[in-house]
Amino acid sequence: MSLPLTTGAVPDALSVWPASAGHAPGGDLSVASVPLAEAADRFGTPLYVLDEDDFRGRCRTYTAAFPEADVVYAAKAFLCRAVATWVRAEGLGLDVCSAGELELAVATGFPPDRIVMHGNAKTPEDLRTAVRLGVGRIVIDNSAEIARLATLVARHDRQQVLLRVVPGVVAGAHRSVRTGTDDQKFGVSVADGSAQHAVERILGQPRLELVGLHCHIGSQVTEIRPYLVALRRLVGLLARIRDQHGVVLPQLDLGGGHAVAYRPGDRALDITALAARVRAELADGCRRSGLPLPRLTVEPGRAIAGPAAVAVYRVLAVKHTGGRVLVAVDGGMSDNPRPALYGVRYAPALVGRASAAAPTRVTVVGRYCEAGDVLAEDVTLPGDVRPGDLLAVPVAGAYQLSMASSYTMVGRPPVIAVANGRARLLIRRESAADLRLRDVGV
Repeated sequence: MSLPLTTGAVPDALSVWPASAGHAPGGDLSVASVPLAEAADRFGTPLYVLDEDDFRGRCRTYTAAFPEADVVYAAKAFLCRAVATWVRAEGLGLDVCSAGELELAVATGFPPDRIVMHGNAKTPEDLRTAVRLGVGRIVIDNSAEIARLATLVARHDRQQVLLRVVPGVVAGAHRSVRTGTDDQKFGVSVADGSAQHAVERILGQPRLELVGLHCHIGSQVTEIRPYLVALRRLVGLLARIRDQHGVVLPQLDLGGGHAVAYRPGDRALDITALAARVRAELADGCRRSGLPLPRLTVEPGRAIAGPAAVAVYRVLAVKHTGGRVLVAVDGGMSDNPRPALYGVRYAPALVGRASAAAPTRVTVVGRYCEAGDVLAEDVTLPGDVRPGDLLAVPVAGAYQLSMASSYTMVGRPPVIAVANGRARLLIRRESAADLRLRDVGV
């Protein structure tokens, strides 16, 4: 089964939930035929529920849309051993940003030659681990990495590299995730000649094999046009490299950043349409420039993991103050910092019981000692929401647990996988004992 990743406003309240979500008896909601209240009782809250079939289906949607390309899952969205196993089984590659992500993936049996190493400031340990484990491609982000990486490669070996360039494209839902412009920390600029200079330096390193160009224009990109603009500029640079150096680079990586809908009615990027437009633009640009078609790579992360998971919280308190209704839950910015970082909006739902109460506007807040610890501002819940209730937040699979912390020494939540009416633990809850083990001073 593949899943539609389409654009447009879908009013159905379950439109942003995993494909298997449905109404269970007693007013509960289920995912993969597992009632969320039952899962909360068994594993505790906060809890992350990951629909395995939904995740795998989204992988297949990408490989169907881009059959001639390398689809590489962006591990920074969310990675654990099970996810690495699913990604490998579905035929995708893996994009990692640290030695930690890389070693976890390889420990599961993920083929290193299907892994891409990213990062704007890779540590020496990141690079050493990538070379030692035989990573397929390393994305060079800055001039300092060129010589640093070359010294780590054995004398008679060659490491395949991509050069991350800045195409000068503004795209993304928030300024903190717009990575295609010259005023941010990623890549080397095409506009000021830095990219061309980096190409020359890489070509002068006999232990590095420059195989292509890479760009990533931003995150939560809802429109196709910015990708086409970036593609034209990268093809133009490919032509200049051929003309100046006599080298035809065989690969082009367009990154990811494909938007998903977090609330009913939100706009998502149409992946099938994106693939068709990118193919046409690439063919036309290469034809006009006299270039052979390069092998394309795309790097979805959020669009695969995000909609496949749900976060479940227990209500601790309901407070009426300052004309507002505040619903406090047992999680918050420690397991989901995205609202505080980017001002994102979610659509939480009451689960575990039916309610006939009239809806009311509330703000769902977390348990942490920060005024900015707000999970969902000005949302609709039944007016009788009360302590002990369960709230579920869909589209919770990406950039939540991967950016989680143990602020105020509260352990990170567990993750369970659900499939065919069964739940199994993937990541256990972080305990107080786990946190104490790291504290070795006196």
